[in-house]
Amino acid sequence: MDNNMESMLEVYLFEANDLLEHLDEILINCEKANSFDTDSINEIFRIMHTIKGSSAMMQFNSLMTISHKVEDLFYFVRENGIDEKYNSELFDLMFKSSDFIKSEVSKVENNEPLTTDIGTFEKEINDFLKKISENQPNTPEVEPVSNLAMDTESFDPNFPYSVRVFFEEETEMENLRAVMLINSISDIYQDITYQPRDIETNPASADEIIKNGFLISFKEESGLKSVLKLIENFVYTKNYTVFGGENIAPTAVPGEKVMPTENEQVQESTGVAHTAVKQNLINVNLSKLDSLMDLMGEIVITESMVTAMPSGQNVSVDNNFTKASRQLRKLTDELQEVVMSIRMVPISGVFQKMNRIVRDMTKKLDKDVELKLIGEDTEVDKTIIDNIGDPLMHLVRNAMDHGIETKEERAVSGKPAKGTVTLSAQNTGGEILITVQDDGKGIDKTSVLQKAKRQGMLKKPESEYSTREIYAFLLMPGFSTNEVVTEFSGRGVGMDVVKKNVEKIGGDVSLVSEYGKGTKILFKIPLTLAIVNGMKVSVGGTVFTLPINNIKQSFKVSKESVHFDPDMHEIIMVRNQYYPVIRLHKVFGIQTEITDIESGIVILVETHEQAYCIFADTLLGEQQVVVKSLPIYLNKYDVKETGITGCAILGDGSISLILDILNLYNDN
Repeated sequence: MDNNMESMLEVYLFEANDLLEHLDEILINCEKANSFDTDSINEIFRIMHTIKGSSAMMQFNSLMTISHKVEDLFYFVRENGIDEKYNSELFDLMFKSSDFIKSEVSKVENNEPLTTDIGTFEKEINDFLKKISENQPNTPEVEPVSNLAMDTESFDPNFPYSVRVFFEEETEMENLRAVMLINSISDIYQDITYQPRDIETNPASADEIIKNGFLISFKEESGLKSVLKLIENFVYTKNYTVFGGENIAPTAVPGEKVMPTENEQVQESTGVAHTAVKQNLINVNLSKLDSLMDLMGEIVITESMVTAMPSGQNVSVDNNFTKASRQLRKLTDELQEVVMSIRMVPISGVFQKMNRIVRDMTKKLDKDVELKLIGEDTEVDKTIIDNIGDPLMHLVRNAMDHGIETKEERAVSGKPAKGTVTLSAQNTGGEILITVQDDGKGIDKTSVLQKAKRQGMLKKPESEYSTREIYAFLLMPGFSTNEVVTEFSGRGVGMDVVKKNVEKIGGDVSLVSEYGKGTKILFKIPLTLAIVNGMKVSVGGTVFTLPINNIKQSFKVSKESVHFDPDMHEIIMVRNQYYPVIRLHKVFGIQTEITDIESGIVILVETHEQAYCIFADTLLGEQQVVVKSLPIYLNKYDVKETGITGCAILGDGSISLILDILNLYNDN
């Protein structure tokens, strides 16, 4: 595939996915209201029209056909309305159509062959359209138009320029296609008339169009010429003939619509005509780009000021140099902020997708559940958005399936009949907090502890496990709860995968629950993956970077402050609480002269799960670092499990390893 086609495909996928998300949102809101308002009908029609057009351009036949069928359906609904008794059926059909189009778009993304057998689904949409159109109360019964209606005797001298259009044989409902064609033409040129005239009200006019074609007449030749391309590209046009003058004599040979040959068409059976393209586009607020442009101009000016200054001439020059370099640093910081903000997208896109899951599972499980969304406008790095969709989907499904009780169970326990699943997002400054909470049956921690005991996962007496540590078992690999009592059946299945996905983007997962009241799962994710505020520490000749967000304080200690636990591990008391000590030189096998606790520096670090002390040689200072991921070939050594999350290039060109505070503790 050439670059141009690849670029077109990328834009097609971006647009299609964006429109489908919007479609689901509209459908869910309409279903809640149990009616289609005018704006929603128009918007659904527009969405389908756009997907149809772009799919036809890309020659994705299954996508083009189904979106076209739905477009026709909503054209009818837009013009004639729909009886409320058909609403439920229409909602189900639309969700089915949305799912089909989504699955086809996914096949395009993954370079898989598109569906070729869509006849049954096409018929289902056509049958529904016929059903609602036949029951339309205002449709007048009109006798079929006489063949004379298309005869030359009906020629109108005020509209001397004409085109006769024939549609493809398998078009069906030709009268509605004719209405759509007339609407499209009217956007460009309005002085027209057509035969048959009753295409909107008389279904029998479809037979006339099949037999004699659809005649459109224009007042001016320029009007006819201005829409010929539109007629040719109309998706159902098979061929057309142009006439001009009073005798309606043909002035052109039949204009056969150019269709791709068999060899030119997308080879759907093999899927070789397009390569897999991951959607890498995001919408950017124009004001952010304006800020970026302004900043670039300022930086160019300041850079010329800095480079033009010879150093060491006199005090005045040195002062100017200091001022200019300070200005350059300020602008660079601002530039960094704007560039980072461009990567940020609202989390609402991911949250809104959960509406569909709740809607489908509510019907499937016969549960009454409401999804509440809080903090939808919170902006998160695009890479994070791409990685949290699946974990959130899993947790919402889990809450629906295993968390929320049946209507009968809720009635017995005195809870409201309608269960609630709440998704919330919050920006705390340094990180994003995302929670999935339900008011369901909760998790029995005693049962979790007993299961962990049976699986040999306990490392200390049962009585010493805190509530948080007990629930942490649910996030561990191999801890399956599907055999445990039904209070939390299935809660642990796949939870380790959720944890792994979130940790992959530098986040943490924690779970709290109150038996009988509900469950809450919390993600703590860094605001952006690209840059972190870090504290550099040295150990021997190695420089490590600790994320500032994890550091509580740093201090010197005396030997008297160091104690030992029963296993002879070092612990230090800070503010009347004991914390274990991890010596970096021992963990990573680094040679250093500073092994005495009094000679080095101790840093108290904390995650949502654990707090402990790190021992290093010395602090080197705070610095913003650009996070570089570790090479893929290191994955087989499980380097991340040892407590290293990535690396950063320092100002002098050397490399500093960035420590993962949680994994560093868990591995030691």
